[in-house]
Amino acid sequence: MVSESGRDHRVSSSSEPTPLWELPEPPKAEPARKAKPSRAKTASRRGAQNPAPENPVARIVVDIPLTHLDRTFDYRIPEKLHEAAVPGCRVRVRFAGQLVDGYLVERAETTEFAGKLAYIDRVTSSEPVLPPALHALCRSVADRYGGTLSDVLRLAIPSRHAKVEAEPPAEPAPTPEPPETTAWEKYQSGPAFLEAVAERRPANAVWQALPGEDWPRRLAEAAAVAAAAGRGVVMVVPDHRDLTRLHDACVSLLGEGAVVALIAGLGPAERYRRWLAVLRGAVRVVVGTRAAMFAPVADPGLFVVWDDGDDVHLDQHAPYPHVRDVLMDRAHAAKGSMLVAGFARTAEAQFLVESGWAQPLVAARPELRAAAPRVTPVGEDFDVARDEAAKAARLPSVAFEAARQSLAGGFPVLVQVPRRGYVPGLACGNCRTSAHCRRCAGPLSLPGGLIDGAPRPPACRWCGVPETNFHCAACGSVRLRAVVVGSKRTAEELGRAFSGFPVRTSGASEVLASVPGKPALVVCTPGAEPIAEGGYGAALLLDGWALLGRQDLRAGEETLRRWMAAAALVRPGTEGGRVFVGAEAGLSVVQALVRWDPGWHASQELAERRELGFPPAMRMASIEGTPDAVAGLLDDLALPDTGEVLGPVPLGEVDEDGNAERERALVRVARPQGKALAAAVHAAAARRDARKASEPIRIQLDPLELI
Repeated sequence: MVSESGRDHRVSSSSEPTPLWELPEPPKAEPARKAKPSRAKTASRRGAQNPAPENPVARIVVDIPLTHLDRTFDYRIPEKLHEAAVPGCRVRVRFAGQLVDGYLVERAETTEFAGKLAYIDRVTSSEPVLPPALHALCRSVADRYGGTLSDVLRLAIPSRHAKVEAEPPAEPAPTPEPPETTAWEKYQSGPAFLEAVAERRPANAVWQALPGEDWPRRLAEAAAVAAAAGRGVVMVVPDHRDLTRLHDACVSLLGEGAVVALIAGLGPAERYRRWLAVLRGAVRVVVGTRAAMFAPVADPGLFVVWDDGDDVHLDQHAPYPHVRDVLMDRAHAAKGSMLVAGFARTAEAQFLVESGWAQPLVAARPELRAAAPRVTPVGEDFDVARDEAAKAARLPSVAFEAARQSLAGGFPVLVQVPRRGYVPGLACGNCRTSAHCRRCAGPLSLPGGLIDGAPRPPACRWCGVPETNFHCAACGSVRLRAVVVGSKRTAEELGRAFSGFPVRTSGASEVLASVPGKPALVVCTPGAEPIAEGGYGAALLLDGWALLGRQDLRAGEETLRRWMAAAALVRPGTEGGRVFVGAEAGLSVVQALVRWDPGWHASQELAERRELGFPPAMRMASIEGTPDAVAGLLDDLALPDTGEVLGPVPLGEVDEDGNAERERALVRVARPQGKALAAAVHAAAARRDARKASEPIRIQLDPLELI
């Protein structure tokens, strides 16, 4: 029988068989004669377990993802496991008649449960993989997002590898010397931030890196400052390419043995080996992707997230934590420093600045003008008719000339296209109605390539069936036009316009890490821009309307982030670097890029969020599921005073009666009541699980996608 410490003790495992030692004593046949003990009683004495001599009660977190079981349960520790059952170790316990995994959180002398406690079945490993600091962090993250502790522990602690665990621990890395940090002096408050890190004082900042800045080196210097003060460091970046650059920079300053890279793509043995090196205190500095945000570094003093606006920082597993928020919680609990860094700035980072929680680290305007490229908006309907080569490449004359000058000067040219593929979207050439498949109503596209020497016909992107006899359903026209041109078609057009120069592509199938500083055209999709040796001579940001026209609350913020990431790779304007963006000059996003002022755009974005009542100005919960499941949870949800329900609205297509298979409702509250909203959602989900509801439902707090 198990119980939750300090809670309702009526929870029990009624399906367990009654132990032999609890059976009643058999009656004596003859009172005058001494009866021999029965076989059952003899077996009971032989199999009986004695409790541990000290702190025999264990608080166990069972690995069961049910919200109403999100608590600790009390078990008895047998005497034979007294030495092995250390706080933080992995155990196996019997719960509701089944053996399940769990973690021993703490040991105690007594329990408040009035019944008889069940014994721990066995200790899987005596390695304390759940130290108190990590347990407190996981509990805090679960409470913040209205999730369960077992779900967070599954994200925080990698799977056990017994052979790796038996390896002798590595020697701790030596404390490094303080690095040279003069490069931070061009940022206002930059030296003051590093001074606070060196003196072990908490400091929080939002760093806006200059274009062309060697940001991996700057972050490595900040990590070396914290490591020289004897504190740990956790730095999280979006992808493998950024991780490689940051890891190399840290190794050059701190040495190979002082830095470890944590990433989910490692094999189970190597990932557990590196994670144990961090847990055992052999490594002070941890760099990695999203999987590293829970890294259990000893005495953490600095937490860094690079490019927090990238959507890969949001974990797609329940309870859907975001790297920035997890690191903020860790910095607050450890009294350490937090650095939110990037070329652009999100509304969430601007909220930290305006609330006074963080200070901005920005360069003075003279430094910015000297480092930034010259940005020129060319609009959407630019004039290309005067130059046939420019018309073939879909470029305005001024951008075509700048690209040709860059190639003639010996520098590569970056071309950013918002869509991959050949022609991913088609429409009627007469009325511009979207072209759909006659078989499944999916969108038509041009896959590119040849069949028997002829271009391949349009095909459905859903079912793959070719469309050889298109007729528009609206006007009957047989002509097709491209809605948006993909990276492959763009590379083909540029190759014809700039004959004699190589054309390289970087996208989903093959992402280039770097390109040589030689004349070439580099066509890429957003986020796949390779680093050019010496910088690009020019960058062409095509089809800006495709990014800005997305039905997304963060479309403008995301577009500016992608544009600035590409423009930051271009040589300074004083050295001839040019950036051409295919969007109207009057848009605030374009103006922020022209002036290289993402803070101004982030403040505008945050003001609009406040007016509309969206995060980060307010806390919001998204509830998705079948109509009955969503309605049932909303009826059982005890909202705070400022609570408001938006919807529910259908997700996807609806039938003739207006019914949808899935719906979504948004629940928002004032930010001070964010914890109350998370607690209310957690309680409603717990009652739903207790009723054994079968319909699946997804609950997410502060979702990135609201539209």
